[in-house]
Amino acid sequence: MDDFWFNFQLGIEHILDPNGYDHILFVVALCAIYSYRDWRAVVWLVTAFTLGHSLTLAMATFKLIRIPTDVIEFLIPITIIITCIVNFFYQKEEAHNRQKSLRRYALAAFFGLIHGLGFSNFLRSILPRDSTIWQPLLAFNIGLEVGQLLIVGAVLLLGYVLVERLRIETREWVLVLSGLIIGVALTIVQETWIF
Repeated sequence: MDDFWFNFQLGIEHILDPNGYDHILFVVALCAIYSYRDWRAVVWLVTAFTLGHSLTLAMATFKLIRIPTDVIEFLIPITIIITCIVNFFYQKEEAHNRQKSLRRYALAAFFGLIHGLGFSNFLRSILPRDSTIWQPLLAFNIGLEVGQLLIVGAVLLLGYVLVERLRIETREWVLVLSGLIIGVALTIVQETWIF
């Protein structure tokens, strides 16, 4: 049980690590369009992302899939930028449109596949090399999910304060937050440029 808690804590620390801010940026971008009232939809959205990255994380850890690290490090900020661009075109009523919500879940899961490959290099370096890998992998993924939900909670709280209390327009909040995230993501693209 100690190993489970160790790997669980490692997952939380890994997602909240300021040095891995690209993953934090993605989660913030993913939930930027939602208000605190939509918290259930955000939880499902983050879970779709987690399922995506859990799949490729497991596949990469078991060496069933191999993509060069520099390609993955380049693609991760691209997923952030695309998510923010989608945010720019978001309309408030879309949060309750089932078809558009399903597209957003699918996009989050697909981008999760890419982010999972980014986590895999770190995870491969710390996990055991034998058949007992499933429990540490599960614990790490649960820790990642909890860490992501902490980020979501912070963003929804900040959005609540700014939109509900300080009366900033929702659209302005989404545009400014997404614009700032794109600015940071573009610097990551520049740093990881592979062409």
